[in-house]
Formats: sequence, structure tokens, C-alpha cells
Amino acid sequence: MPFVRRLSSVLPAKPVIGFVALLAVLFVCAYGAGSAAGPVAPGLRPSGSLPGTPQQSGSGDSMNGMNGMEDMDGTGGTGGMG
Repeated sequence: MPFVRRLSSVLPAKPVIGFVALLAVLFVCAYGAGSAAGPVAPGLRPSGSLPGTPQQSGSGDSMNGMNGMEDMDGTGGTGGMG
């Protein structure tokens, strides 16, 4: 019996052990759900160019994909604020 008493004095309280076990179960469930869902954005790449990646050919426009927005620079026009 002294071994059990000494072991119980070294271990943390039962609620602490239960909380840690609950955290472990939640982590395993969250990891499993994330693995089942797969990557969120598989085609997502960093904005900077990485070595070995092909360069994208663009029109040289700093506002790629914003066709028709050339006059939206905020200088002049009838803005309505004034």
C-alpha cells in the first residue's frame, strides 16, 4: 500500500488528468477532421517568386486582373465628396 500512496502523491489530481485526456482526444479528433478535409487551398502559392518556379507572363500592369479600373486613381473626376 505505501507504493500506491507514494504514486498518488506524485501524480496530479484526477481532474487534471481528465482535462489532459480530454485535450488529447480533442486534438486527435481535430487532426483527423483536418486530414479528411485535405488542403484548404491546394493551388495557393506565395506572392514572391520561388527558385525553380516559372515566371508568369503579364501585361506589365501593376493591377493584374483589374481591367477597366484605370480611371480609379482618386485624382479628379466627380467624386461626390465635395
